[in-house]
Amino acid sequence: MKYLNYILIIIGAFVAMYAKVDADQNKYLLIAGIVMLMIGVYRISKTIPSRNDNENDQNSDV
Repeated sequence: MKYLNYILIIIGAFVAMYAKVDADQNKYLLIAGIVMLMIGVYRISKTIPSRNDNENDQNSDV
């Protein structure tokens, strides 16, 4: 599942760049690329622990 997030980010970035190359942009293709990119970034960010949780754990040990 971890690799799915990276694949979503890469495909979303390529689709968003491809949609922007043309003079008459395909807005729906650009939106789809950005949505895929943001879903991948969101799913990765859910796995990163919060800095506040880390500080609270250290303060409770004192």
